[in-house]
Amino acid sequence: MFEPTKRGREYQERLLAFMDERVYPAEPIYHEQMAESGNPHFHPPVLEDLKAEARKQGLWNLFHPHPKWGPGLTNLEYAPLAEITGRSPEIAPEAINCNAPDTGNMEVLTLFGTEEHKRKWLKPLLAGEIASGFAMTEPAVASSDATNIELRMERDGDEYVLNGRKWWTSNALHQNCKVLIVMGKTDPEAPKHRQQSMMVVPIDTPGITVVRNLRVFGYADREGHAEVIFDDVRVPKTALLAGEGDGFMISQARLGPGRIHHCMRAIGMAERALDMMIDRAQQRVTFGEPLANRANIQDWIAEARIEIEMTRLLTLKAAYLMDTVGNQKARVEIAAIKIAAPNMALKIIDRAIQVHGGGGVGDDFPLASFYAHMRTLRLADGPDEVHKRTLAMTELRRRDPAWSPKKR
Repeated sequence: MFEPTKRGREYQERLLAFMDERVYPAEPIYHEQMAESGNPHFHPPVLEDLKAEARKQGLWNLFHPHPKWGPGLTNLEYAPLAEITGRSPEIAPEAINCNAPDTGNMEVLTLFGTEEHKRKWLKPLLAGEIASGFAMTEPAVASSDATNIELRMERDGDEYVLNGRKWWTSNALHQNCKVLIVMGKTDPEAPKHRQQSMMVVPIDTPGITVVRNLRVFGYADREGHAEVIFDDVRVPKTALLAGEGDGFMISQARLGPGRIHHCMRAIGMAERALDMMIDRAQQRVTFGEPLANRANIQDWIAEARIEIEMTRLLTLKAAYLMDTVGNQKARVEIAAIKIAAPNMALKIIDRAIQVHGGGGVGDDFPLASFYAHMRTLRLADGPDEVHKRTLAMTELRRRDPAWSPKKR
């Protein structure tokens, strides 16, 4: 069922070659340029070199399912490509213009943007000329339930006035970030899933203040995860995406593909961690024998292979269902992979760290960074508990269609 198409296989072969010939050799150059700059949000020239080469090779915007804007790959065709880029998560996704949150924002602008939005923001994003942020999470409320969002979007004539505070707005400190997609409340009195709307807001609009960058387990990510204040920010009514009250509808359209991209990159990260664990176990000797001879290490290697394969199959099933029956009907599988993939990758990365000893927790290897960001993924796009709730509700209703948490 999940046999790659001829087109998908060709893209995989080309992308694997690009990784071997360009991306992996660029990793030390990337880190050297970042260190020399002294700026955690520096945009290293090697990344632009990689982007130019990727465009030249036709490895560009591979995520985009719409033939007008990308190669038109299905989710099932793209999923293995996202996995490949997950082996070098700091640079590979952006090198082929397939990095979050730009991918999700580009899909939103494609599906719901006006012609002006597409001309001003979508086309430069597709060209890799600018970056964008997605402002949804807020520090004052539990944003895992997005109905809690408080940022106000009040109509004033031909404008909306935005007031509120966001955080974890990824990409907001990227040197090329020019625009945000912001979710807020336009009508607090409407039904709870019709109160929210999304708007396109240039990041340099008066009243927007980027307060600070938020570190991830001590790491200052290059793209930044910003706390942002909106203080009487005025935007024209044309900033609205779709219509008032469509925020939840847009977010579901955005998050389905985004979650599968994250999960496949997590599998790629786990694969690289497993390779590193094997190499280290074969090279290091303790008490007269290679670590690879130890029964517990062999158990870890065997279990890692089983867990990666199981998670990959579940993720490919989700991709297949998204392509054939749509995101809504694939919501159980999407929720399942969102739980399974980061937890699987965390376990394998943790064991690879253990095999590397002191080296595993430092910066000489990427494992500590992998672990920090994979742990964050258990919160991004909704925490594990939200997805488990979705799964549990579905299972309960499978046995009793009338079941409700409010039923006594």
